[in-house]
Amino acid sequence: MATSENAKWVLDASHSELEFRVKHLMISNVKGEFKKFDATFEGDVASLSDAKISATIDASSIYTNEEKRDEHLRSEDFFDVEKFKDITFVGTSIKSKSDDEFELTGDLTMKRITKPVTLNVEFGGVIKDPWGNDKSAFSFSGEINRKDWGLNWNSALEAGGVLVGEKVKINGEVQFAKQA
Repeated sequence: MATSENAKWVLDASHSELEFRVKHLMISNVKGEFKKFDATFEGDVASLSDAKISATIDASSIYTNEEKRDEHLRSEDFFDVEKFKDITFVGTSIKSKSDDEFELTGDLTMKRITKPVTLNVEFGGVIKDPWGNDKSAFSFSGEINRKDWGLNWNSALEAGGVLVGEKVKINGEVQFAKQA
């Protein structure tokens, strides 16, 4: 494992993923992902103390393995990607829970609405890849209520309940490369 030091790290997109799950028909989950996103952080990767963390997600890159649903999600009913291309996250505080577990709080902005979000983060470690590059990895998870960001569309079910749940579970695996 590399020694602790302050550095700038950039996303290795080919080894990173950003997924979500939301209830459908109140009985099952629909899983999706954002195919295009970027993230950086500056700081001590081992402790994350005083780290500056930010991410930008291309809302139009949403993918749920169903083109008609993806088109609906890109529409004014949900992300309205014609007006609001990006979703952003800017870290505001990090609390250590153990040597490799953290609580990251930041401002999540969608459709010009900014609200705080807290994510559970697990540090996977730092290693030198076969080409001599320092890499670090993190897993994260959290939950938001989509209505807090104006993603309000829904449809009532005859038997009661709604078509789409309000809670959205977020999961990610990110790998970063240290900048020289």
